[in-house]
Amino acid sequence: MFSKYLFVYKTRIIRSFTYKFEVYGNILMQTIIMITTSFFWRALFQDKAFGNGITADSMMTYTIMSSVLSVLFITGVERRIQESVEKGTIAIDLMRPVNIFGMFLAEDLGSITALLIQNLLPILLLGSLLIRFPAIVSLSAIPLFAASVILSMAINWLLAAIFGMWAFTAISMDPLYQAKKHLIRLLSGSIIPIWFFPKRLAGILNLLPFVYIYQLPLDIYIGSASNAEIYSRMLIQLSWVLVLGALFYILSGKSLKKVLVQGG
Repeated sequence: MFSKYLFVYKTRIIRSFTYKFEVYGNILMQTIIMITTSFFWRALFQDKAFGNGITADSMMTYTIMSSVLSVLFITGVERRIQESVEKGTIAIDLMRPVNIFGMFLAEDLGSITALLIQNLLPILLLGSLLIRFPAIVSLSAIPLFAASVILSMAINWLLAAIFGMWAFTAISMDPLYQAKKHLIRLLSGSIIPIWFFPKRLAGILNLLPFVYIYQLPLDIYIGSASNAEIYSRMLIQLSWVLVLGALFYILSGKSLKKVLVQGG
């Protein structure tokens, strides 16, 4: 059974390497965002330190790594669900000897693997050359950062898959997809760290899963939180993976029982 998903995974990697123009465009856009954001943080800090010892250099690292992580958080599951429903291929997909969502996950993992070479490395290199080398706060933080990123990817994918369930009832998903994309970037700490939000709003956001996509791994990377706080927040992060996983299991089961083919 695993070999079938592995085949889908490898096929997606091969296909991803054929879309060179899209890759170059994404690298250019991320580089522009990195440079523009770095100018903003330098102007804001002006060699002054923020709370928790955060400096302009810390924010340079934060900006670069946020762009790097954005490559890992690209998902296609919601669009694949929408395409399957609209074209009517959902019925055929359900007849295949694989789990349809397992197949979508394998496709996304294949795309991310290709993007590690196509996008992540160039963005990291350009950020290091044009801004500064984004060194991690300490070697001991590497395992925590890696574990947090894996959990972040799981939360991001589950949110995308749950969001994709609307395709079974909505006529058009494009406006909702764009709204969801920008909302997550805003509320996850990808653009502006949650520390800069009003305390009451930051407290509410810390209860939601979005901050555990970008904010937590970036906090670990630049050392803006104590070990005790990191362990506590990673436990919450893991809890969100379990909660969203259970919600996804329930919603996917209900959606597939009442499949409504809109096209084809």
